[in-house]
Amino acid sequence: MNFADLDPALRPLLTRHVGSMDRVEPVLRDVGAVAAGRLDELAAVAETNPPRLRQYDAAGERVDEVIYHPAYTEMSRLAFERFGFAAMSHRAGVHGWPTEVPHVVKYGLSYVFVQAEFGLFCPVSMTDSAARVLRRFGDRSLFAREIDGLSSPHFDSLLTGAMFMTEKQGGSDVGRTATEATPAGAHWTLRGQKWFASNVSADVILTLARIPGGPEGTKGLGMFMVPRLRPDGSRNTYRIDRLKDKLGSRSMASGEVTLEDCYALPVGDLSRGFLQMAEMVNVSRLSNAMRAVALMRRALTESVAHTRGRVAFGKPLFDQPLMRKTLLPMLLHAEAGLGFVLEAAAALDRADAGNADARRLIRVMTPLGKYHLCKLARVVTGEAMEIRGGNGYIEDWINPRLLRDAHLGSIWEGSSNVIALDVLRCIRKDRAHELLADTAQQRLERITDPDAAAGAEHLVSEVDKVRALGESLLAADDEYAQALCGEFTDLAARTTMAALLFEQADHEARTGLGYRKLLVANTYLHHVLRSSDPVPAALRWLDELVDGGAVPAQV
Repeated sequence: MNFADLDPALRPLLTRHVGSMDRVEPVLRDVGAVAAGRLDELAAVAETNPPRLRQYDAAGERVDEVIYHPAYTEMSRLAFERFGFAAMSHRAGVHGWPTEVPHVVKYGLSYVFVQAEFGLFCPVSMTDSAARVLRRFGDRSLFAREIDGLSSPHFDSLLTGAMFMTEKQGGSDVGRTATEATPAGAHWTLRGQKWFASNVSADVILTLARIPGGPEGTKGLGMFMVPRLRPDGSRNTYRIDRLKDKLGSRSMASGEVTLEDCYALPVGDLSRGFLQMAEMVNVSRLSNAMRAVALMRRALTESVAHTRGRVAFGKPLFDQPLMRKTLLPMLLHAEAGLGFVLEAAAALDRADAGNADARRLIRVMTPLGKYHLCKLARVVTGEAMEIRGGNGYIEDWINPRLLRDAHLGSIWEGSSNVIALDVLRCIRKDRAHELLADTAQQRLERITDPDAAAGAEHLVSEVDKVRALGESLLAADDEYAQALCGEFTDLAARTTMAALLFEQADHEARTGLGYRKLLVANTYLHHVLRSSDPVPAALRWLDELVDGGAVPAQV
């Protein structure tokens, strides 16, 4: 089995974004095979053998060592060394790429990996984004060791990264951060508590602390790098008080940390600490959206395999009309979500290359995806559990783990309400509703295949709704705007996904790949965006939609 081969949407999307698949295909096949085989086995073992905290050694000395099961260590070696996920964006030559691997390729490969293991990708993402932040805002000569270690393609020289931001009294209200920073000559010391620190055993920690004489709120926070080891090799002075007993992502260690005048170095402009940290947060949010889509795809894969193999009342479940109607939305959400995530990753590539329009687009696409897709993952993984019946409710199968992990996405890096309010800020500051509507309209106008264009015409009125609702939020009083910004976020996300589906359908039709994607796009528009009954043809052609078979233009 190969997870990449089971997904008929993935390769056509990657091909449209990167052109030649010559460099992508070998590693895609490798990731897909490992994810469906050895990685899946390791993930099941790591799930039932979570990390443990050893606070003291035999002599009674404080060590605060997190001990991981060998399965987790082997998974980490696969992610960081064999596949180089944290190195891809920072080093040339990974997987033979002459420059850094494009974000769109990295996210496509990561999506396949996460279908087997969700929890590990928190450390992977934070290691990647910590290197990005230090390269972008830090003194590269000062942080050369950290950048080199965070982006190392060799496991034995790797430094993993983390973001310790949540505090007990603040949570998502980062402006209430109470950790204090004190200058101490060439470095600073930090004192405070961090309440939910994921990848708590990290070697390189980025965190926020209140600087002396600074204003209240987020403007008074500076960014600091806290190494696990001080320059002299001794353990830095922070305590890991305990590990969290989490619902999901059990393979990865999250903990509570007390900073006791620990050694720290400032990163960038201390008056812009929160804004710099937002770079790491936003990359993590996009990673959350990707992971949500991966969970939906795995849930669909499990459901298809079960229903095709399970005979009830004399007929495979997959062939029964009501089950087909249950499976279809799962496919639509997973496929629309994948297109959205890869488009966001491509926009990040353009933004990093200096494209100002892409910077504006990725700024709003990130919270849209985080909000909408993470909520959907809870629904789709729950549906998959029910489809499997009693077996889906026991730990022998992957369904409970998928469901547990899915609940994390809407909490990590900001709960849904926090994310919707971020979208509202984008509307007010940058007229993001206009940007989204204009971008969707431009996608539709570029469609040239007659059948795809005919379907896309029905989306124009939905694009107009995005523009109109955004304007109404701008005109409304603050209380009303806050109450409705979640509805806008959902509408904008679904409309953007529909436009991307039609754009991809046009591409596949024009390049000889057929009209399967057009049936997906038309069905998504009517069934998901307009909440009407599914297109009957989609139920009849579900085998082809699942397997990537040929579908005629007009069905």
